[in-house]
Amino acid sequence: MVQVNADYLKLKAGYLFPEISRRIKEFVSKNPNADLIRLGIGDVTEPLPLACREAMKAAIEEMGTDEGFRGYGPEQGYEWLRESISIHDYLSRGCEISAEEIFISDGSKCDSSNILDILGKENRIAVTDPVYPVYVDTNVMTGRTGEANSAGEYKGLSYIPINSGNGFEAAIPKEKFDLIYLCFPNNPTGAVATREQLVSWVKYAKENNSLILFDAAYEAFIKDDSIPHSIFEIEGSKDCAIEFRSFSKNAGFTGTRCAFTVIPKSLKGKAGSEEVDLWSLWNRRQSTKFNGVSYVVQRGAEAVYTKEGQKQIKKLVSFYMDNAQIIKSDLTTAGFEVFGAINAPYAWIKTPNKMSSWDFFDFLLEKTNVVGTPGSGFGAAGEGYFRLSAFNSRENVEKAMQRILKLN
Repeated sequence: MVQVNADYLKLKAGYLFPEISRRIKEFVSKNPNADLIRLGIGDVTEPLPLACREAMKAAIEEMGTDEGFRGYGPEQGYEWLRESISIHDYLSRGCEISAEEIFISDGSKCDSSNILDILGKENRIAVTDPVYPVYVDTNVMTGRTGEANSAGEYKGLSYIPINSGNGFEAAIPKEKFDLIYLCFPNNPTGAVATREQLVSWVKYAKENNSLILFDAAYEAFIKDDSIPHSIFEIEGSKDCAIEFRSFSKNAGFTGTRCAFTVIPKSLKGKAGSEEVDLWSLWNRRQSTKFNGVSYVVQRGAEAVYTKEGQKQIKKLVSFYMDNAQIIKSDLTTAGFEVFGAINAPYAWIKTPNKMSSWDFFDFLLEKTNVVGTPGSGFGAAGEGYFRLSAFNSRENVEKAMQRILKLN
């Protein structure tokens, strides 16, 4: 009989969102007429920007001609898209990131897990807690952890708690870690990192020869001009950081799939005593395991950087952030303690009356037919919190808040 990867058996009962789906399915089977409003998963709801749609249509027409047809594209992404990203997202902010250092992919979720392919299993790893579950689960799946304890914390990972007590600021470790996951604006708490905080993290990483895996998937939602949009806005970061970005939330590409990862050419690691550059390893990994994002989708992503595309995605981002403000304002009026929802599309709520995260999930589902995400699903430090997403229609967000406001 074939042997399986036993590391998968270490995973807790189920990935957070499938467990939410299971509970919803059970509820709906008992309440078939319930009018559910889903503010749980961070999936967008508004149509793709017109500029992206038109670019994709034009690309499809090209593909229907002898001269315009394209087969396999470059695994790293087409040069014209990488150049646009370099100019608009990095050089415009004073970050010396070249097109060659940008790798186009089908999602930052994929990249933040696939990056482990080029990193050794001996690294000491730190994650913030609560945290996007993919960071933890992919380390479990690849044999980098031991078993989980009763709180769901895995042996072999170190957890840096972020909560209202410390202002959702991840404390710089006093010990050395080789690999550190940072996500800002943060999923799930909605917190952001100031320039001073990121300077401290880069200083720590350089002093300890650490690598920061920086997830900036929500950078487009930052309203505060003093908050960096990229780790590469910090001097020295090109020697200690990899950044993940996505078109999923700012341009509505969750169902279209396009993202990118930035690996500076100056970034080094070690294989025994030998120094190795990580850019070459990732380039080889992508060339071997990935055939690239479709030409049509990349043309759609390129249109994000046109004059019309920029206007349209700003309007889209503003729409979701207005939703976030409605959620934050109405929940505060209802007596909830609410964090985030200012520079990020998530509201992070303290559960009332010391209810557990899952108990509050069930309570909200039963009493209001509103679906959110239990904080404990993001880690032990998320217990007692609850996440609501601003990704939905205005009508649904307002209706959901009205239902919650009616609760006693």
